[in-house]
Amino acid sequence: MHLGRFTARFALLVSCCLLTAQPAFARFWQCAPYAREISGVEIYGNAHSWWEQAAGRYQRGTTPKVGAVLAMASSRRMPMGHVAMVSKVVSDREVLLTHANWSRRGQIERDVRAIDVSTAGDWSEVRVWYGPIGDLGRSSNPAHGFIYPDADASDIEHPLVMAPSTTVAVDRAVVAQ
Repeated sequence: MHLGRFTARFALLVSCCLLTAQPAFARFWQCAPYAREISGVEIYGNAHSWWEQAAGRYQRGTTPKVGAVLAMASSRRMPMGHVAMVSKVVSDREVLLTHANWSRRGQIERDVRAIDVSTAGDWSEVRVWYGPIGDLGRSSNPAHGFIYPDADASDIEHPLVMAPSTTVAVDRAVVAQ
């Protein structure tokens, strides 16, 4: 084989490998590490253990709040359970979730619909958007409830943003001068 042909084939092979390689920062996400990273709830281990681990460390309840982690129980179809962060509360029985490893293995989904289908309205049974069918999943999943992070981000005032009343007072003082 000629050196030129060998070089051309080698360059083609390297090019193909580089085009299909994933960047070093690409991750295959599981739900628990992803939920921990985006919510600030510092619990480790499989998702089915989060509810019990949260006892005494975090507030838990049945009311959805932005930033809270919905902890789903293990079941025959979901032996490791599942955790997802609430990204928006639509109503007391509907939220949008951000989570990983649900519809597509290892992938992140943002703002997907989840509804409470429990008869008591206590989020003990939920249906979650499932990408491959483009709708809520056909079956419901058992859930424990919500784990609330230590602080609600909406209650924390950013140090660089002044409260509206302060801004108005400053504006009036400037206008008066």
